[in-house]
Amino acid sequence: MTAVPVGHDTAPDRRSWDYLLRTWCELDVPEGWHAEIDEGQIVLVPPPHRHHNEIADVLQRSLYRTLPDELGVYQTLGIHIAAWGKLYVPDLVVAPRDTVVDVDPDSTDPLDAAEALLVVEITSRSNAKDDRVKKVWAYAHAPVPVYLLVDRFDEHGPTVTVFSEPQNGAYKHAERVPFGERFVCPEPLGATVDTAAFPG
Repeated sequence: MTAVPVGHDTAPDRRSWDYLLRTWCELDVPEGWHAEIDEGQIVLVPPPHRHHNEIADVLQRSLYRTLPDELGVYQTLGIHIAAWGKLYVPDLVVAPRDTVVDVDPDSTDPLDAAEALLVVEITSRSNAKDDRVKKVWAYAHAPVPVYLLVDRFDEHGPTVTVFSEPQNGAYKHAERVPFGERFVCPEPLGATVDTAAFPG
């Protein structure tokens, strides 16, 4: 299956992006919530359902079985696509450990999304459309090599879509798997994930 690019979004001016980023860094967000930047606004995202957290745990355990030591799996890590004025906090990010560890301890700056190897978004009922459309577009433009969309609310039943090989702002490949089946993350990740372990 080939993904179709979504034609929207324009780059923000530098001053407004710097202001939004500074504001994001200084926000005091309620526990369990997180803030994202999209379309020139800071958006607060509420805590997810327990099933959402269980899926993240299953994925994280599967990834750690095959990842080399120099890569880490991170939750609540802000990543930005500055050229497009976007900053998201994915459910999981796989990135080289040195991009996370080798920074000023007082820094609250997000990671450049281009340094991520894998980004995972697990849909909630309220944000499923954003994960399916806006974030596919943004991560392909970053470019993030692999975007894993776990869609608990797909109209055809719960699915996982593995988007890979970003090129010119779109993913060349998209493999869709229903819950209950296995999928393999593209190299260098190589993890096999059994979605039968995902709660419905």
